Amino acid sequence: MKNQLKTEELREFLDEKVEKFNRPGFIDQDPIQIPHQFERKEDIEIAGFLTATIAWGRRDMIIKNASTMMQLMDDSPHDFVVNHTPADLKVFDAFVHRTFQSQDLKFFLKQLRRLYSSGGLEQHFIPKESETNLRNAFSRFHVLFFENEGSNFRTRKHVANPEKGSSAKRLCMYLRWMARPADAGVDFGLWKQIPLSKLSCPLDVHTGNVARTLGMITRKANDWKSVEELDQYLRLLDPVDPVKYDFALFGLGVDEGWK
Repeated sequence: MKNQLKTEELREFLDEKVEKFNRPGFIDQDPIQIPHQFERKEDIEIAGFLTATIAWGRRDMIIKNASTMMQLMDDSPHDFVVNHTPADLKVFDAFVHRTFQSQDLKFFLKQLRRLYSSGGLEQHFIPKESETNLRNAFSRFHVLFFENEGSNFRTRKHVANPEKGSSAKRLCMYLRWMARPADAGVDFGLWKQIPLSKLSCPLDVHTGNVARTLGMITRKANDWKSVEELDQYLRLLDPVDPVKYDFALFGLGVDEGWK
């Protein structure tokens, strides 16, 4: 039975699935294809951040709407972010991805300009040495992103805060993209100051269901406590690069139909 695999058997099984799915072919149907359109570090970071922000719902719609965002920025996201004027933002008036709408995107672009004026994104996700994961880094980023914008409650929900119990699935995915090595041709390996051992697996309905089937987590909710429960198990399998198993869990759930 799937949920009766012992730890060593499970490691071998999941390593095989990582090898199967952590390949360039994975990109073809995944939102990570959007930042792969760029070569410059800052373009990849911004394209990745905005794409990850809208990464819920059907993957084809995520890719379509993320492509639209890039096109509206003349396929030069960093240049647009740092140099746009208020008038330039009017091109986004009709943009919508589910509950992420034009006013949210405009706010994001203004905040990104503020962050890039003081060094960019990576520095704001670096965990403290005493921290075992990115929980507190995500919460600090949430505070920073909405600094002096306390009334903007509708947009706050689009940046996860684990202190509120969120699994921070999209931020976890974004950090995987930025920090994991580029050796396999999928992730980018751009951010060197974030230890792979402190990354967490993006927990969604697919990875959560597969992890429960395999006995890796017991909680029913896909919340931050479940993320940390899954962290503990995956770090037993690989303490150096535990989040590589995102490819296995997601692939089993989406491509192989595990429930």
